[in-house]
Amino acid sequence: MSEISRADVEHLARLAHIAMTEEELDKTVEELGEIVDAVKTVQEAAGEDVPATSHPLPLTNVFREDVIGHTFTPEQSLANAPDADAGRFKVPAILDEEA
Repeated sequence: MSEISRADVEHLARLAHIAMTEEELDKTVEELGEIVDAVKTVQEAAGEDVPATSHPLPLTNVFREDVIGHTFTPEQSLANAPDADAGRFKVPAILDEEA
């Protein structure tokens, strides 16, 4: 059995503000214990000669060149805007704060 105790689960539930019934506490202790035991089993399978990995296959990121393409002028960007001010989009305020 794992080192997860009922007191540990009660403490975590209290920290997370999760109300748990007696049955839920018992079930969670059992389930977390199984998870911890499964992790231990995996850790035992990997010897010191096995390097730690995050993925079983090597991953390679594919990036494209960062090339500047067509850009709009400020006037073109604001051409269809419902409202603009000083070269910027003007939108209704959504907070009760002053700028």
